[in-house]
Amino acid sequence: MVEIKKLPDAEFEVMKVIWHSEIPVVGNTIVEKLGLETKKEWKLQTVHKLLSRLEERGFLRSEKNGKQRFFTPLIMEEDYLQYEAQNFVKSHYEGSLLNLVNAMYQGKNLDEQDLDELQEWLDERSKRDD
Repeated sequence: MVEIKKLPDAEFEVMKVIWHSEIPVVGNTIVEKLGLETKKEWKLQTVHKLLSRLEERGFLRSEKNGKQRFFTPLIMEEDYLQYEAQNFVKSHYEGSLLNLVNAMYQGKNLDEQDLDELQEWLDERSKRDD
């Protein structure tokens, strides 16, 4: 398995499009969807460069079929998001999930429904771990 590393924002945008597309996906489709989702104009040449970098980093595999190049993710979205979340908590909150939740609560970013959902999740986890 490839070691996951943080993606620059533009590469992450490309990966989000690939993860939410029917696989394998062609470069032209990626460019179109990027434009729709980010409300920016993306040049085909720029996207191909980003795709090439993602392939070099082990995030993608490509196969040429005729004139088209098809891209398939090698790292799944859930795995990458888990890496990012763990890295964020580690670097910003001393590795403590409690510190993160406390910061969200103190900043009034959690309402009663969020707290109820969090408690429900904790109760469920507690039952599974018994």
